[in-house]
Amino acid sequence: MPSHHHPLQLPLSRRGFLKASVGAGAAIGLTAVPAVPALAVGRPRPFGRYGSPAVRLTPLTLYVDPRGRGDFTTVQAAVTAATGAGYTLVIAPGVYRETVTAGVTDPATGQLTTAASEMTWIGASENPRDVVIVYDNANGTRKPDGSGTYGTSGSATTTIRTDGFTARRITFANDWLRADHPDITGTQAVAIKVQGDRSAFFDCHFLGHQDTLYADSLALGVFARQYYARCYVEGDVDFVFGRATAVYDHCHFRTLNRTDLATAPYGFVFAPSTAVANPRGYLVTRSRVSSQAPDGYYKLARPWVPGSDTTAHPMLTVRDTALGAGIDAVAPYTNMSDAYPWQGQRFAEYRNTGPGAVISVPENRPQLTAVQAESATREAYLGDWAPGRRR
Repeated sequence: MPSHHHPLQLPLSRRGFLKASVGAGAAIGLTAVPAVPALAVGRPRPFGRYGSPAVRLTPLTLYVDPRGRGDFTTVQAAVTAATGAGYTLVIAPGVYRETVTAGVTDPATGQLTTAASEMTWIGASENPRDVVIVYDNANGTRKPDGSGTYGTSGSATTTIRTDGFTARRITFANDWLRADHPDITGTQAVAIKVQGDRSAFFDCHFLGHQDTLYADSLALGVFARQYYARCYVEGDVDFVFGRATAVYDHCHFRTLNRTDLATAPYGFVFAPSTAVANPRGYLVTRSRVSSQAPDGYYKLARPWVPGSDTTAHPMLTVRDTALGAGIDAVAPYTNMSDAYPWQGQRFAEYRNTGPGAVISVPENRPQLTAVQAESATREAYLGDWAPGRRR
């Protein structure tokens, strides 16, 4: 996603950003993640109620623990070992500083294999603050082999390319900071890129600054359905973006403060890039948007029409959601490119509340009718897929 090309002046180290990011959510009960989670210290059962290598829940259950009490000490090692479909990873408390990719491509055919499909990751402590997968690559970070920079997609800490993926109570983060790298202008730094169909996240946290949560698909002609329930997402520029069909249900989106910009806007919560042939883009329902920034300094959304798909017709519906004062109520939408004005996209709202939802200029806030709202539901967006129940 486009960058503002300004160094961020914050008195935080990269590790400090992770702690501050989680701690910044005090309003919803979040606290800082210690370097060695207290829950893991001296605890005889790092995997809680989910068994252990000695007493597996199922033959396809793998255990990850940074202190060596599981089958693997890294998440990627466990994913690599899951050579078929249906594996469950139980992840013990810890900060896993690594990049992880689930879903491999057959070198002969170029197609995804079944390895890692229908996979579930579970944070063993029952608290997403305790299980953190984090790294610090950005778009402009140079690759160690000298072959160039990572680009936005390559910056992702975690990449999910397989179908039927589920994550529960895990934090996915990218703690790259603009202030640490004033020479880098490609400041997109993705916490997670999700491309598979039937991808579900329950009670997860997504932490970053620019381009935190990339809800996408494997290819332009592939529609990927995703479901996010009771999740927390924070960032500044376009921090929820991509072309997936994605439902955000009872989620909390939090916009971050910035000291590198003197005027609004500081950023944009959503930047969908829905394919023109896809009848369903992003649906935000029964959620809320809060802010660390001054009132009115954030836009709710702007449409992303990428150079790789100039026919994109971005779609976003926000309904039954509380919009805090951080959202510019007068003009909540803006253009990413004047060639693709937001008014020509599929943006709509319905029964939102809060100071950021006040309708003072009706033409700036397209609203669904009651009849139209009947098809703006989780069931309509997800079709024949019903995401798994609470575990």
